[in-house]
Amino acid sequence: MDKKVENYDVVIIGGGAAGMTAGIYCGRARLKTLIIEKALVGGLATYTNEIENYPGFPEGSTGLGLMELFQKQAKKFGVTFKLTDVRDVRLEGKDKVVETFRNEFHCKVVIIASGGKPRLTGAPNEDKYLYDKGISFCATCDAAANTGKTVMVIGSGDAAIEEGIFLTKFASRVIVSVLHDEGVMDCNEIAKGEAMRNEKMEFLWNTTVAEFKGDDEHLHAVALKNSKTGEITDVPVDTCFVFIGYLPNTELFRGMIDMTRGGYVITNEKMETRIPGVFCAGDVRDKFLKQVATAVGDGAIAGYAAEKYIAESEMFENQIMGETPRLVYVYNAASAGDRETLSMMEQYEQCHCDLQFIKADVYKSNGIAQRLNVTQTPCVAYIRDNQVVGCVSCGDICPAAIDTLVGR
Repeated sequence: MDKKVENYDVVIIGGGAAGMTAGIYCGRARLKTLIIEKALVGGLATYTNEIENYPGFPEGSTGLGLMELFQKQAKKFGVTFKLTDVRDVRLEGKDKVVETFRNEFHCKVVIIASGGKPRLTGAPNEDKYLYDKGISFCATCDAAANTGKTVMVIGSGDAAIEEGIFLTKFASRVIVSVLHDEGVMDCNEIAKGEAMRNEKMEFLWNTTVAEFKGDDEHLHAVALKNSKTGEITDVPVDTCFVFIGYLPNTELFRGMIDMTRGGYVITNEKMETRIPGVFCAGDVRDKFLKQVATAVGDGAIAGYAAEKYIAESEMFENQIMGETPRLVYVYNAASAGDRETLSMMEQYEQCHCDLQFIKADVYKSNGIAQRLNVTQTPCVAYIRDNQVVGCVSCGDICPAAIDTLVGR
């Protein structure tokens, strides 16, 4: 079957908080932007009953309500949404391709915002009670809704124990199911000591989840199995928080971009991957905190960086490189010294009309400098026949040095 080909400036894989924020920035920059989401626009945040720690919403918001606002704003700036699954990607080169079952989307930039998914226990009925029906994966999001209630935490790693301690500020009782023998946890010793001293926390050692139990509306109990005796005990709870790890949605990109051993994408502070024109944002990225607020920050940077990448690519191809001789002055507008040298370069230009003179300011982005292999400013690069013939940098820049550079 021949796939329909569509062209975009930017294709964003993933329609969660990070992907939609990136889309808002790209759309506002008047880039033709597509967001592809395989499930529900808004991602994991849509399953959270109440979000109270997102700035600007003092009364809080439901996850679904907040994500609907994100989508409305993205659409306001002309962003297109398609609900489908990405089957393949080709990321190398100038023309990048994102394939779905029916379409082939060609673009200049790909932003990976495919998010992650919580690692599940695999116990019976788990799918039945996910998110708003009693099984949660975010204490920060759902702690307040469990004020005065009994909750269970599955796991004993840093996240599980630290989130369990946080839950004691709201819940009346926090029961922790630990796989190991009494006193053995996977978390750091400081968190372990604090948890063991917390009067609201109690520990059920050598236990794993055997089954989740409840009615059609909500979870009511977790059946725990003792790994040594085989005994199964039903523990009544209002909510169960599962903290046994997350799985990033990066299977599609393995072998293409750099990842951690856990599969999280490695980026720099500009959300750039090792492939030019491929950015990454949100929970799929290797970072310290995974929340809606941090996803928004990632998305803003990725969207802004994508716009700069496209603008710099067009400038580099259409203005910087060429067959006719030209001088490119690479400078930082925030530097007084660079500005002084700019005045001298402009005077030089007036006396040598046979040379095209181009200014490249790297104050906000150094993409042009990177393409020219310029590591410091100010710098003058001489371009001829689509090649960098030579450069003069910093204190060496003067009319005589430029004459030598261009062969006068």
